[in-house]
Parts: sequence; structure tokens; C-alpha cells
Amino acid sequence: MNRRHFFQSTGKAAGLAVFQSFPYHAYASTTKKQASDRIKLGPMGVEVSRLAMGTGTNGVGGSSNQTKKLGVQGLADLFQAAFDQGITFWDSADQYGTHPHMKAALRHVKREKVTILTKTHASTAQEMKADLDRFRREIGTDYIDIVLLHCMLDKNWPDRKKGAMEVLSEAREKGIVRTHGVSCHTLEALKTAAATDWVQVDLARINPAGVAMDAPPETVLGVLKEMKAKGKGIIGMKILGAGKLRDQADPCLQFALAQEVIDCFTIGSESRQEMLDLTRKIAAASVRG
Repeated sequence: MNRRHFFQSTGKAAGLAVFQSFPYHAYASTTKKQASDRIKLGPMGVEVSRLAMGTGTNGVGGSSNQTKKLGVQGLADLFQAAFDQGITFWDSADQYGTHPHMKAALRHVKREKVTILTKTHASTAQEMKADLDRFRREIGTDYIDIVLLHCMLDKNWPDRKKGAMEVLSEAREKGIVRTHGVSCHTLEALKTAAATDWVQVDLARINPAGVAMDAPPETVLGVLKEMKAKGKGIIGMKILGAGKLRDQADPCLQFALAQEVIDCFTIGSESRQEMLDLTRKIAAASVRG
């Protein structure tokens, strides 16, 4: 089975059946990759770990699986446990309600030792200024490493988000934000992100089965290649299909690790054991033949 036939035969309808004939040999590598590998992301060269500690599994309305199951101190402890494993990239969003959990973790982890990403639904300049002030208070930091416009859906999102984009550009110049970009949830929005110079970092949905994605994997990877050619940083998300592919973690991780266009990726662990399992699986999957 060649890669083109593999991708054409998959998609949301194919579901888990795709893994019955997953071409492991096509994604094997001779170089072992670790969750803790240091990556320089995008044109600003913001350093991240290969794996980001996600906090937004089913994140909506200011809560997520992580906040519900673990609480503030429990998630703070998980951040610290991940940090002890070299996972220094923390992924949050206003929508997940996880800023206070980061603040609690920063009582025990030095701020400059971690890279913090958050996301905003702000559209206007006024909304973005208010969010930046509030986010920094909630997290307990003077600056935020990565701020993304959250969940872009339409191809004309730069028109709607112009005010917020201008504020983020100014904040980057002042050192309040180190780099900025978008998370995309449609193919049209993703294509616009690829064509928009303002986007320095993109958070893109990608997995081999096309589950919870914007388009079939081959199509999405084509757009991500355009982004990469322009020097944008690319963070993968939905690596395990929003949890639907958890029992196929090995091939999903191997697929993500083999894509040169994906700099790093975020996965939301819900326990210390799950986080530790991920770190082990990433190392093993990167070289499995």
C-alpha cells in the first residue's frame, strides 16, 4: 500500500479500520525523538518541548476534562510532573479555564523555564487588550510566550480579527507576547493562515485517520508544507483524534513524529500515568519499523 492510496482510503468514515493496514514502514525513522526534545518554533525561535502539556480535552465554557477531574492543585501538580520529565511547553486557553492552574504550577516552577501558550476569542483591539491584561493576571506572569486567535472557521478571519491582530503585533514589539498566530478548524481558515504573513505559529489538526480534522490528512499536510516553506511554526493537535484514537496511540504518534512539517504537538493527559506513558510511547514510536 502506498501513501496516496492509504490517505485516499481513510477519512472520518473509515475510523479505526484504517489501522488494520497502517503502513508502519513508511513512517519509521533511524533517529529517536523524545517528548523533551528542544524545538525552535517559527520565525521568533521560541523554544518549546516536542510534546506540549495540553489542558483542553473537551475544553469549553471555561472548563475541561483536566479542570473537572484534577482541580487547580491536581493540574498544577501534573504540570510540575511533566516539567520534571522535560516537558516545558504548557498549552492552555481562556476557553479551558486553565490559567489559574498554570499560576499554581508557577509557584514551584520558574517562569523562564517554561513556554506558555494560550488562546483568545478576542476580535477587536479593545477585547484583545483586555484579554492580555486579564490573562497575565490569571497566569501570574508579565509576558505570554505564544498567543493564538482561537478556532478560526471562515476564510475571511483576518478581516474580523484585524483589531486583535494589531494589538498582538504591538504586544510582541513590547515583549508582552513573544509570538502569535491562530488555531484553525476548517480547511478554508487553514489556507488563509498559510497565506497570511501575520501568522507566525499555527495550531493544526492532524492524525492519520482524519478524525476531528479539517480535511483528509494528505490535503492538510499539503497546506502545512506551504506554511513551513514560509517559515511558520506548526503545532499539531488532535493527534489522537480528540481522544477517539487513544487505543491507537502508537501509530498516531509515529505518524505525527514522521511529518517534517510538524514542529511539535500538544496532547492533553488527564493523569500523571497517562503523561508518563506518552513520553515513553513517543520515544518508542519514533523509531518503530
